[in-house]
Amino acid sequence: MKKDFISNIEKKLKEEEKHLITLLSSFARKNPKLSQDWQTKFPDFTQSLEESCDEVEEYLNLLPIEKKLEIKLLDVRRALEKIKRKKYGFCEICGKRISQKRLKVLPHTKFCSNCAKKILY
Repeated sequence: MKKDFISNIEKKLKEEEKHLITLLSSFARKNPKLSQDWQTKFPDFTQSLEESCDEVEEYLNLLPIEKKLEIKLLDVRRALEKIKRKKYGFCEICGKRISQKRLKVLPHTKFCSNCAKKILY
């Protein structure tokens, strides 16, 4: 792959990493014991019972969002690491080169189109 293409992808991945960290930071904090883990902020029960119930409901709604964003952040960071090691753009299942078209759309992908289809279906 051309250096310009990789540079553009790297820039896009770094922007995505910042965006994901900003989103996660708005409702979660980094786990001090695990560097790649985030924890949704648990509600403060100093308000009325009704307000506390609303906060618990919001907390429960944010848990799956946190997990999804956390996984995407890990994928983005893995892709950046692959770029650093010059291993970027190869399928983790079959080892073949992932198309540039796919990488433009999904720069943190780990799989080529064929292997992704096999996983999904």
